[in-house]
Amino acid sequence: MYELGLGGGCHWCTEAVFQAVDGVDKVEQGYISSVAPFADRSEAIVIHFSDQVNLEKLIDLHLQTHAATKEHSRRKEYRSAIYYFNEEMKSKIEAVMTSLSQKRNETYITQIIPFVSFEPSWENVQNYYKTRPDAPFCKRYIEPKLEVVKWLSALL
Repeated sequence: MYELGLGGGCHWCTEAVFQAVDGVDKVEQGYISSVAPFADRSEAIVIHFSDQVNLEKLIDLHLQTHAATKEHSRRKEYRSAIYYFNEEMKSKIEAVMTSLSQKRNETYITQIIPFVSFEPSWENVQNYYKTRPDAPFCKRYIEPKLEVVKWLSALL
């Protein structure tokens, strides 16, 4: 079993995206802290997956379902990040990011930073999309991201 932290804007959206991915066993929504200068917590998820899941597919999906190439005023709270739990995973992530950047001719602002701590969101917002699929937020922000999941899954 592997773990990966992902920050990509609102954690409600990121949670829903990765709950829809085959082979992801568990998604935890909350806040992740790293080391300075990233010690402030930001909205993120932790995913648990097996070695049957393609790391490049996971990272590609992450990059394509949030603003991974653009800065904005709330980047501290909504950091574009991949949090690693060990040096081996860090090396794999860096290789995938380099490959995807070259393949797409994109410059990603996504930071690859060490995981330090996780604090779960309030219980009443866990599984946000699954418990409120008809909420306006879900219709406007989450469902378009789920269409990307379907589209990418068909390609891979």
